[in-house]
Amino acid sequence: MGLHLNLGCGRSPLPGWVNVDVVELPGIDVVADLDACRTTPLPFADASVSNLRMIHVLEHIGDTLALMQELYRIAEPGASLLVHCPYGSSDDAYEDPTHRQRFFMNSFAYFGQPIYWRADYGYRGDWEVENCVLVMPRGGNEGVPAQELIRRVNQLRDAVIEMQVLMKAVKPMRPADRALQKALTIDITLA
Repeated sequence: MGLHLNLGCGRSPLPGWVNVDVVELPGIDVVADLDACRTTPLPFADASVSNLRMIHVLEHIGDTLALMQELYRIAEPGASLLVHCPYGSSDDAYEDPTHRQRFFMNSFAYFGQPIYWRADYGYRGDWEVENCVLVMPRGGNEGVPAQELIRRVNQLRDAVIEMQVLMKAVKPMRPADRALQKALTIDITLA
């Protein structure tokens, strides 16, 4: 069983996890810049990590492909990565001036190789989305069919409070083959 990394944890370190942040704060075990992975590798061995989590971190990263490729390097085959982030069309995604990326339901497919059947951006990582949860406000959404909720997500601003995505590292890496793409599983939770 490999390491458990709590990446970009800031003031929320977890006991039993290796807590990583760009700033040396109480409870931080490793100081590392997640946005510098193209030039500075993370200080972890290849295939040494079994669980990773980034809770409201990925939207702060400018070079997401470099980070995800580096996380793939340190991930064991089948390692899990949990990401929480604001939904791309929410005020939360835009209001914070430190947010550098916006993510939508299908954004996470770009961290897997099958999506690159038409183009090659030099990205060498392969994460498969296992589940995507859209957390929506309870008010006005109770009893609404899932298809209508998805329509609201696609058409309305602030329809989603948070997106939670669980991925796994696919090793060896799959080829860039459209036939290997899988349909995204979307779950909706009302909060």
